[in-house]
Amino acid sequence: MMTVRNHIFGAVAVAALLAGALISPRQAFAEDPAVEPGVFKLAIQPWLGYGMWYIAKEKGFFKANGLEDVELVNFVEDKDMGAAIASGQVNGDNESIQQLLVKVQAGIPLKGILLMDASTKADAILIKGDDIKTPADLKGKQVAFEKGATSDLLLNYILQKNSMTIDDISELPMPAATAGTAIISGTVAAAVTYEPYISTALAADNSIKVLAEAGEAPGLISDMLTIPEDVLKNKPGQVRALLKSWDQALDFYRTHTEEGRAIIAKGVGAEPSELASAFDGVSYYSVAESQEALNGVFKSQTYPSILKAAVAAKMIENDVPYESAVDASVSAVK
Repeated sequence: MMTVRNHIFGAVAVAALLAGALISPRQAFAEDPAVEPGVFKLAIQPWLGYGMWYIAKEKGFFKANGLEDVELVNFVEDKDMGAAIASGQVNGDNESIQQLLVKVQAGIPLKGILLMDASTKADAILIKGDDIKTPADLKGKQVAFEKGATSDLLLNYILQKNSMTIDDISELPMPAATAGTAIISGTVAAAVTYEPYISTALAADNSIKVLAEAGEAPGLISDMLTIPEDVLKNKPGQVRALLKSWDQALDFYRTHTEEGRAIIAKGVGAEPSELASAFDGVSYYSVAESQEALNGVFKSQTYPSILKAAVAAKMIENDVPYESAVDASVSAVK
């Protein structure tokens, strides 16, 4: 099955976008713009958090909002998606917050404009046995996790919360799927992973428990729709139509959840039954809910926590100003 959340970012060709660095996306939606002609290419990975795009495609919401077409361009690794957005091969992408920070700090003029989803139970630290009862007990223990990914961010946050650093544990880097296998086999004392690997591990051995999960810091593990600033300037109508389509898809999902989940599961290459627990561990945001969060608690509380954890995980070198990475003004859909 495919539920990739590969958020490792390599060096990308940023020059193609640097020319748009001085564009102010806040000017993009002064009025409700007409939808520009042409296909909008949206980079996507097979993660259910991006699932409303599959519904919008399946149910014709893109065309209903005036878009000629939206091509969902699939990627497995974030470094390839980063290269595509930097070179202009795609018009927008979907990514975790920390990867937006990595790209912005690398000089790519992107803006996160829509908070799409947040993990509450779909990312977690798992332990096996009775030796570890609190996060403080991780000290000196071998912990399996994927560096540079959402697991890295969650681990660093939990360590910081308990007055520890990554140096207090023994790191064992590996993909999230492998980390789930490692905790089952007892190779490691703890593992950081995400769904469906969490449910698989818990079902495999009743001595495996959840030590901490993403919901302890609402929004810490979350994803955004990110758009290059030149696209915000030159294709504001397409971007507005894209946001409206997300909202319609979410309305459909909330009223036809079973069918919506089936569409999303098909999109990510899985069976709905395989993703039941994963769906339950993810919260989706409407455009209005996103705008409220981005202008409120996400800005004041969540973003600083993400910055702190991302710096500790050495994903970024220093803080990225909020306004450099996020612009909620363009999500004010009429």
